[in-house]
Amino acid sequence: MPQKIICKHCGAVLYDGTDLKPPDEIAQKHNGKCPKCGRKLSLIPIDVEVKPAK
Repeated sequence: MPQKIICKHCGAVLYDGTDLKPPDEIAQKHNGKCPKCGRKLSLIPIDVEVKPAK
């Protein structure tokens, strides 16, 4: 199932792929900060939106 992780503050795509990745792995990949706006990344998902695959 595809997964897309987006920065809540600036909308930058932090991950987009078919493998499910845990939030801590994505945060670690970006050194705990959004590469676009520099805000600290949370390990707790804030908004989760589930859409059917097309």
